[in-house]
Amino acid sequence: GVYGLGDSLADGFEGGARAAAEAGFQTVEGLLPKALSRLEEPTLALFQVPHEKNTARAPKQFVDLQNDVTAAAIELATREGFESVEHVKRYTALGFGTDQGKLGNVNGLAIAARSLNVTIPQMGTTMFRPNYTPVTFGAVAGRHCGHIFEPVRYTALHQWHLKNGAEFEDVGQWKRPWYFPKSGEDLHAAVKRECKAVRDSVGLLDASTLGKIDIQGPDTREFLNRVYTNAWTKLDVGKARYGLMCKEDGMVFDDGVTACLADNHFVMTTTTGGAARVLQWLELYHQTEWPDMKVYFTSVTDHWATMTLSGPNSRKLLSEVTDIDLSNEAFPFMTWKEGLVGGVPARVFRISFTGELSYEVNVQADYAMGVLEKIVDAGKKYNLTPYGTETMHVLRAEKGFIIVGQDTDSSMTPDDLNMGWCVGRTKPFSWIGWRGMNREDCVRDQRKQLVGLKPIDPNKWLPEGAQLVFNTKQAIPMT
Repeated sequence: GVYGLGDSLADGFEGGARAAAEAGFQTVEGLLPKALSRLEEPTLALFQVPHEKNTARAPKQFVDLQNDVTAAAIELATREGFESVEHVKRYTALGFGTDQGKLGNVNGLAIAARSLNVTIPQMGTTMFRPNYTPVTFGAVAGRHCGHIFEPVRYTALHQWHLKNGAEFEDVGQWKRPWYFPKSGEDLHAAVKRECKAVRDSVGLLDASTLGKIDIQGPDTREFLNRVYTNAWTKLDVGKARYGLMCKEDGMVFDDGVTACLADNHFVMTTTTGGAARVLQWLELYHQTEWPDMKVYFTSVTDHWATMTLSGPNSRKLLSEVTDIDLSNEAFPFMTWKEGLVGGVPARVFRISFTGELSYEVNVQADYAMGVLEKIVDAGKKYNLTPYGTETMHVLRAEKGFIIVGQDTDSSMTPDDLNMGWCVGRTKPFSWIGWRGMNREDCVRDQRKQLVGLKPIDPNKWLPEGAQLVFNTKQAIPMT
């Protein structure tokens, strides 16, 4: 081959003229570009800049910049008898950095080979750990990486739902029953039947996916005062209270019912999708804002299975499988009791998300299937009907209850939701969101308000995500 620049230009010029002639074109003499012709040699393998002194006595020459491995250290390793490339690596930490040797291993192996008087191929290469090459964002981002990308969580009652023909939807990481269709029913027919069963008799909902956080410590009440918008100082043992949480900007963050188990012991419920987020949020504020407060948090979501009985016959049904006095006088609304349900120790909360008489039965998850079977057997005479999340959405909307994340979008204050009644405006300690909630923009007139819509024709429903318009020819969104 031809390697010199001048020779390469001349060779190319000659080849071009020859190709033109072979193609039938007349060639003319031209001026050859001028360039110096010099002898070219192979690239010198320079893995260590030479010097007059012995490597150990010369100024330090760093080979692996991540672990400060020097040429002298590599030569010392070979003098100490470490001839295997893996031994040299471990004696010096050559290639142990995050680059796994990409920056310095070639030079290091060459220095070791020279010290042992062998060739670089004879010295060999070290093993490296992943990731040796960069990982693309596509490998770790997005939600279309198959079923193993994110864990799927199932409630303790999942097999019962499968057996009874439930259709499921994803809520957070959970598989929740969406609706329970009978033969020939579509979604709307099944939901209509389930809603009617709850209003007329009694329905059964698996509410196990709601987040449950056990909170204990002498400062628990004060901590709740600071993270909830309403007051918790005077909540008696045995009672429960609904609470809203706001971010520092005053926007609704999560909600749920928290019950007082003992003077310094509470159990907090959160939204299904917000359980992990709320726990992390509580820990963050405890550790960074109020580290002197003695309060401790434990996630117990998976420990308990929750079966909600809702409807006018829920008291009659539950009374057949429990030893708890369910009368209004003994068991009023927003309280909880301990007792046996189906022969198993349980916590029963009288809480309603439907507007109907409701009881939430909480038992240890391992006993859930046995308790459920006894409830179902006792419920046959009451036409006990399992219902899913879609029916729950309809029932709570009819009652006017919100769902954080569906009726809210991180830009709504409690007042925007017509829930100013849940804000403790006279609490002595400034709670999270109070300052943000009182910003000029948050207290101005004509802020958007959450309202309910009822179709004029009861046989029609509004499509999910539909926009309200004043003029069908005007662009959306309208201002």
